[in-house]
Amino acid sequence: MAASSSSTSVLLLFLLFGFAASAKDILLGGKTDAWKVPSSESDSLNKWAQSVRFQVGDHLVWKYEAGKDSVLLVSKDDYVNCNISNPIKKYNDGQTKVRFDHAGPYYFISGEKGHCEKGQKLTVVVMSPRGKSITATSPAPSPAEFEGPAIAPTSSATVLQSGGGVLMAIGVIAMLVF
Repeated sequence: MAASSSSTSVLLLFLLFGFAASAKDILLGGKTDAWKVPSSESDSLNKWAQSVRFQVGDHLVWKYEAGKDSVLLVSKDDYVNCNISNPIKKYNDGQTKVRFDHAGPYYFISGEKGHCEKGQKLTVVVMSPRGKSITATSPAPSPAEFEGPAIAPTSSATVLQSGGGVLMAIGVIAMLVF
């Protein structure tokens, strides 16, 4: 009975650490100098954001020169119109870290006059946590709700690659213990 109790404790700890480790820090554009006016449409941060699966709990990290730029979290209308006068939140420390606390679209623009109009803006669509429906907290955004590329739903193959490894490991441990 002691072995069973011990193995159950190990299994619970494994589950706890596996799910807690799922949130991650994501460097904007995958590099430190990504927050800038793009040189072309193909250099747009929205193109980069298409390839990343943002989850509730993740942090997006900007690295830029403090005092020379800022990051504004704005409404959809302010994003579309490049309105820098009424941000929801303003960051200007050069080491901005934003935690995604809910699913849906987030809109970011540069706080420097004229930069947003030149394309220094970003739409991030955050996916709901695995196993939870986005409709439980808010309606799913329609493609017309944000400007920028849409992100396709995660396929079952991707889910198996990301979460399936944890389940596979749990199964192997359970088989070894019992």
